[in-house]
Amino acid sequence: MSRKRPRLVPETFGSRRRRGPGGAGEEPPGGEAGSVRRALRELGELFPRLLFQDALPPIALKSQVYSLVPDRTAADRQLRELRELGEVRVIQLGFDADAQGIVFTEDFRTKALASCRGRPYEGTVKRFLASVLPACGDLSFHQDQMTQTFGFRDCEITQLVNAGVLTVRDAGSWWLSVPGAGRFVKYFVKGRQAVLGMVRKSKYRELLLSELLARRAPLSVRLGLPYHVHDLIGGQLLDIVPTTSGTLLRLPET
Repeated sequence: MSRKRPRLVPETFGSRRRRGPGGAGEEPPGGEAGSVRRALRELGELFPRLLFQDALPPIALKSQVYSLVPDRTAADRQLRELRELGEVRVIQLGFDADAQGIVFTEDFRTKALASCRGRPYEGTVKRFLASVLPACGDLSFHQDQMTQTFGFRDCEITQLVNAGVLTVRDAGSWWLSVPGAGRFVKYFVKGRQAVLGMVRKSKYRELLLSELLARRAPLSVRLGLPYHVHDLIGGQLLDIVPTTSGTLLRLPET
């Protein structure tokens, strides 16, 4: 099976691309990672910041990136380049082994600092962001690495877990995490199932994209229909079929 899928036009989903000097839509000259960088910015425009009182950085899933950069091999290569450049961090969201979120590093740092301001562990979080984050681009951290390489005591690692920048992976290792991401994961899982249900209940288990987006979303779709549709297409939970009437979304045959 080909790893390429048709790319959906971003304007279909109502994303807005800011332009002008310093705007989020402006790309630096050159750079192979530009397509994934643009995709992350488009998805960031769809992220409902106010739903979380602007306490979370915009989170995009790797599956959503695939809906905008259908060549998965190229997308993975470009994402790896952005990680090596330190522009983005990948986090494990926990509800699925393959569920990985992507955030811009600067957004992650800003929101992590804001979440710990005035807390007893503020100094520990600042030290983590200043020393560990720039030096290590991994998804997870191990006991020896944290204590011997970066000099954190066990009690300080516990503070980082309490702050939400780390979450326990297993004994002696931790995932990088976004403070407050638990509520996002809860909304995401419920919303994904609800949007799949909208297509499943349609005739022939298929629905025009324009018709889906025009419908009133169930209350459980807190993150917005466009946000979830990108995930469902990129994650191959829905097939897309070009028709004379527009893009058709169809549940894959099982």
